[in-house]
Amino acid sequence: MSFRIRRDDLSGEQTRDLLRLHLQGMHASSPPGHSFALDLSGLQRPEVSVWSAWDGERIAAVGALKALGDGSGEVKSMRTHPDFLRRGVGAALLETIIAEARARDYTRLSLETGTGDAFEAALAMYRKRGFVSGEAFADYEASAFNQFFHLQLGGPDV
Repeated sequence: MSFRIRRDDLSGEQTRDLLRLHLQGMHASSPPGHSFALDLSGLQRPEVSVWSAWDGERIAAVGALKALGDGSGEVKSMRTHPDFLRRGVGAALLETIIAEARARDYTRLSLETGTGDAFEAALAMYRKRGFVSGEAFADYEASAFNQFFHLQLGGPDV
């Protein structure tokens, strides 16, 4: 199946509905105070770029890239619509985000996520793409619940 991936200005109702679903899922799957998913205002900040994937007129997935200001970026708000799970749209969107990070000459792409069954499918996708478990980054603090993954994109270690 071929999906059309485009930059998203977050004005469309389908995008906003999927982002609401994402926030609800993150809060439901995370202990209080351990969900760091961005709300709509957080995704509208200048350092955040958002993409959505479409199958015809239906949204299939959403994902974002946050510039961290140190030559690295963070994957944010990755969510596949329930009707499109296991069809490769998350992986296609992740490839778009990685390509943009490379185009911006980032040396590393990182993400923070949770622990538990609700996160396993996403973790498998990130690991398959080469992300490896690592240290906390940016303003995150390690806890028993959250975990951090990194993908080296350039620099002396690559």
